[in-house]
Amino acid sequence: MKIIFLCIENSNRSQMAEAYGRMAGLEAYSAGSRPSGIVNPKAIESMREVGYDLTAHRSKGLNDLRGEFDLVVTMGCGDECPALTATRREDWQIPDPKNLPPDEFRKVRDLIASKVRSLAATRC
Repeated sequence: MKIIFLCIENSNRSQMAEAYGRMAGLEAYSAGSRPSGIVNPKAIESMREVGYDLTAHRSKGLNDLRGEFDLVVTMGCGDECPALTATRREDWQIPDPKNLPPDEFRKVRDLIASKVRSLAATRC
């Protein structure tokens, strides 16, 4: 199962989803339509709290991707990324936590975790 999680900046939601996907044993990737160039320190800290080190991740663009995907998951940013070839597409409507306080950021992180775990349990 090859999955790509997409958002605009590839600095928060899609990065956390990729991490949870990898933790669940999925072949998970992430990218952004307009990557920020950094992974948000709040996302790094939030994932550190659950035992995942995001410091090795980098913010990537759509041009950094190769191949076809079984599933494209957009995070609710309005981007459809039609240039990506995929068997299936989903939009999760996850709020952007970038400017949220830590407790609210964690709620978004936990929502992403729940959705990725459900996805992994069904193996899409």
